[in-house]
Amino acid sequence: MWLPNDPLHGEHVALEPLAEAHTADLQTAVRDGEAWKLWYASVPSPETMADYVRAAIEGAEAGNIAYAVRAKATGRIVGTTRYYGVDAPNRRAPIGYTWYAKAVRRTPVNTECKLLLLGNLFHDHDAVAVEFRTHFFNQASRAAIERLGAKLDGILRSHQILRDGSLRDTAVYSIIATEWPAVRMNLLGKLLS
Repeated sequence: MWLPNDPLHGEHVALEPLAEAHTADLQTAVRDGEAWKLWYASVPSPETMADYVRAAIEGAEAGNIAYAVRAKATGRIVGTTRYYGVDAPNRRAPIGYTWYAKAVRRTPVNTECKLLLLGNLFHDHDAVAVEFRTHFFNQASRAAIERLGAKLDGILRSHQILRDGSLRDTAVYSIIATEWPAVRMNLLGKLLS
């Protein structure tokens, strides 16, 4: 497997390979902010969390590594993120399925998570590119992706059918290997400010 299912550690967060033992903590985290109620987001509800975690664990067997995000300041699980659609032969992977408890949004948590995930791909596994995808109308997610330094590749129109039957236009962003050094410095600067 191109990407091992290993934990990643930073100063503010620990990314732990997702396990069923994380389910109750993730149910608590998702209740803070109720992000599953956003029509344009694919966030599990507390009631669907066990299925969400089981599916993520199954995906890890195929190389799609999911993490529970633990905030080191409190020791609490505050969300989840993952590599999905991993394309090992072409050394690229999207990062997504990311959501956090409201209490840690706009804190160093997301910045350091992305620094760890991107560093793992580019530095440790010689990735060619990393991709981010989000709903065209998810302006908060798009702004967060752009703050990372990712560039918009384009919009996949009528890309997915959502739970409510509406069609999702997907905004696709990427960071390529030659951009990684500048993106890394940008993220480190954000953590220091």
